[in-house]
Amino acid sequence: MIPRYSPKDVASLFTDEHRFDTMLEVELLAAEGLASIGVLKSDEVAMLRKRRPVIDAQFVADVETREAITNHDTAAFVDVVQERIGMPEAAWVHYGLTSSDVVDTALCRVLTSVMDIVIADVEALRDALTRRAVESISFPITGRTHGMHAEPTTYGAKFALFALQADRDIERARAARTAIAVGKLSGAVGTFSNIDPIVEEYVCEHLGLLPVPATQVIARDRHAQVLYACAAIGTTIEQFALEVRHLARSEVGEAEEPFTAGQKGSSAMPHKRNPVLSERLCGLARVLRGYLQSGLEDVALWHERDISHSSVERVIMPDALTLTVYMLRKAAGLANGLVLHPERALENLEVHSLGLVFSQSVLLSLVESGLSRDDAYRIVQGAARRAVEERRNFRAVIDEDPKVTLDAGTLDRAFDAQRLLAHQERFLDALTWRS
Repeated sequence: MIPRYSPKDVASLFTDEHRFDTMLEVELLAAEGLASIGVLKSDEVAMLRKRRPVIDAQFVADVETREAITNHDTAAFVDVVQERIGMPEAAWVHYGLTSSDVVDTALCRVLTSVMDIVIADVEALRDALTRRAVESISFPITGRTHGMHAEPTTYGAKFALFALQADRDIERARAARTAIAVGKLSGAVGTFSNIDPIVEEYVCEHLGLLPVPATQVIARDRHAQVLYACAAIGTTIEQFALEVRHLARSEVGEAEEPFTAGQKGSSAMPHKRNPVLSERLCGLARVLRGYLQSGLEDVALWHERDISHSSVERVIMPDALTLTVYMLRKAAGLANGLVLHPERALENLEVHSLGLVFSQSVLLSLVESGLSRDDAYRIVQGAARRAVEERRNFRAVIDEDPKVTLDAGTLDRAFDAQRLLAHQERFLDALTWRS
């Protein structure tokens, strides 16, 4: 992932240094596992640990140099490790293992660590949305369906629904973490032909992974599940950001992104405060969904394995997870800092909607008075059309309509926004994690 979208704590987990260091730990744990069943002597394992090479930029460069000869990156890695450790102990490095034992188990260990970060950041986004829901649950705003004025809702209801979706993302992320927190050290084609299953159990236990049956590689539906969790999170963020973009439009003006001192909204037009962060998040969500497509195509491999997934994963796994964390942190900042304009929302609701948002209330009042639903509907529909064409308030048109025989008190109740919003607290009741 390009530096612009790379949080340092996540990016550091996908460096070559960290990857090789995790692979080396798998190798050393495997040697310890062999010692536990008497294949190695304890002093040989102790010497391997003592001579554990430092994984730094020079180590990475040496592996790259060696790979130019072997044309096999894991073989090059093993060669450099053995050279650093020295014989005779180095002969036990990679004993009975195949490349995927080390690479797949190390990758799953890294992905598990990153998923812990993802889960914490989704929780932070959910909590930010929850806080905004609580503080704005009573702020009326025009609801919109098909992009047109519908009935009133509240800012808080919007935030609560986004928080509920983020909470579902947490569950998806936790499930994906469980799916990827696995390892395998069962050798070529996964039959333990040259390695005891006890070694696999030993290594996985020390890495916090669950040993699972596998071919030569860990099944890639697990990796696809991680990518789906990322794509789902990105789509939740996109939905929230898209709402911000709509509410920030000049003709709506009901919310705007935080605008810091010295910030410029446009290089040409100084009055602009463009929702650039929301637009960025909507765009990046598309990228995340693209990674999921590639991950799904990685699931079907030839027989016990091929290597078509490897090149794809080197790109999509680091990029998808790094980008997910970046988006989550930016979205949490947006949720916390979003500026609401409840006075403009009330103006849009009471004035610019022409009162048409109360059409259903008038319809139901007419039905209650004894009219058939269709007759009542046609009366209200006609009055609404006149209000639009004449640019007059819907209540005034209704008051003049001889077909509407409702008394003033009934009409007052029909046009009461607070009556329609009497049950908004139910949105907060659904936020069960709220303290």
